[in-house]
Amino acid sequence: MLLEVGQSQLVLVDYQARLMPAIFDAPAVLANAVRLARIAALLQVPTFATEQNPSKLGASVPELGEALAACGARVLHKMQFSAVEEGLSEWLRPAPKPVQGNARSLPKHLQKAASGASERATVVLAGCEAHVCLLQTALDLLEDEFDVCVVTDACGSRTERNRDAAFDRLAGAGVELVTTEMVAFEWLRSAEHPLFKQVQGLIK
Repeated sequence: MLLEVGQSQLVLVDYQARLMPAIFDAPAVLANAVRLARIAALLQVPTFATEQNPSKLGASVPELGEALAACGARVLHKMQFSAVEEGLSEWLRPAPKPVQGNARSLPKHLQKAASGASERATVVLAGCEAHVCLLQTALDLLEDEFDVCVVTDACGSRTERNRDAAFDRLAGAGVELVTTEMVAFEWLRSAEHPLFKQVQGLIK
């Protein structure tokens, strides 16, 4: 099943100043995270980020922080490894707004359901460390009935073995494993998309 831009939300996990220097292949991992944030901004995909124990690990690295600010991303500070334990699911699927006016003014079958971010059931997820915070967040999102796609080339751990073990476990649990370019071109769908050249420029 291809990703639908109108059904997607992007979550970037723990690309923090004091963590990234220890991550295997960190420059490539971070570059892809920044690309994802910038592509999401162009295509108006709601974006969220998390920061694990920021008093110890620092804020998101500056280049990602700039991209997150540009797309108006909300940042969740957390102590639990799974961001879902800190309320991420509520950010991704907010409670429906109460019916305005007289609730009895229309029959129930004519009342429109509340719309919003709750309609976006696909979470495109990337982050560090892949085998800890990323993994636990992804599995909890599955439990909360989101469709989860993990962007492998934007994920990292301190060792390749831990990163690859995370991907094996995620795939076995039903998470879709994708790449940054897969996400970009599935969100676009066509070279005739008005933002194709801008997105292509970010990929190149």
